[in-house]
Amino acid sequence: MNARTEQKFLKRANAKFELSPNPDHERLLHLTLDEAALTGFLEDARDIDVQNLEYVPFMRFHLARLLTERLGEEFAETVRRIVRDRNHGGFTVGLQGLSTDSPDYVKFGTAIGHLLGPGNHDSMSGTYYARFLVKHTDASDSYLRQAYRLFTMHTDGTFVSEATDWLLMMKFDERNAIGGESRFLHLDDWAERDGFVTNPLGARPFVYKAPGSKNVDERVERPVFFHGEFGLSISFIDQFVQPRNAAEAVYLKSLSESMEASSGTRTVRLPVGDLVVLNNYFYVHGRAPFQPDAQLHRELMRQRGMFAE
Repeated sequence: MNARTEQKFLKRANAKFELSPNPDHERLLHLTLDEAALTGFLEDARDIDVQNLEYVPFMRFHLARLLTERLGEEFAETVRRIVRDRNHGGFTVGLQGLSTDSPDYVKFGTAIGHLLGPGNHDSMSGTYYARFLVKHTDASDSYLRQAYRLFTMHTDGTFVSEATDWLLMMKFDERNAIGGESRFLHLDDWAERDGFVTNPLGARPFVYKAPGSKNVDERVERPVFFHGEFGLSISFIDQFVQPRNAAEAVYLKSLSESMEASSGTRTVRLPVGDLVVLNNYFYVHGRAPFQPDAQLHRELMRQRGMFAE
């Protein structure tokens, strides 16, 4: 980390976590947690079942409190600062091999996410998180589960009216998987960005409509670029935006191709049991294609939500 980062995230000598740069992305930080504290959290949460978390929203914040009690308020404050800091805006962290139990993964991911704020309802799954498989064959109507296609750069929450401030993705399981790395682009690392921002179409509201698998009937209108709490922000996904004419289609196609080709786009490895959290306003994300393998198997969890009031 540079001196500015070290000063901003300076912690006490007895803190139960360590910060380091993510080895694959110069902006993302990685949190290494005290193993005794992490083991204590898993034990504290042992009798909380996942269905209880799905049905009772305040239990999700209870998990965040249990994690904070073990790792310290400084840990919770650091997580919040990282995601709101435009210089970083994201981090990776994991269970460090202390559990391979999927309910523990759900609990840990829920605790991390709810340090930031409430999770959004995920219409695809019917609760506040979604677990999904990527495998050799798939008949879905989006790129999310199609292993051998480039999952193009996008933000989440484009086709729903509620805010999507943060995004969390956690890897549950992986076998026979070569390729498929996560791809992240910070808006400030996209060299051709300003040409798309200053184009009059950059501020024009576009219509978004999700496919049937998302279980969302809304038609949402929002511009690609806008200014908010975190400065210049973006909302975009190529699969669900509905151009009204050829000029809009040309603009959207050029924008998507520019992000894919940007030298600022980085591939990031995520081990099983690790998660990544991103600020959804100034990061776009995607996935590299896998190499074909009939035994390919990857399971992921997604959570997304709002910052606490």
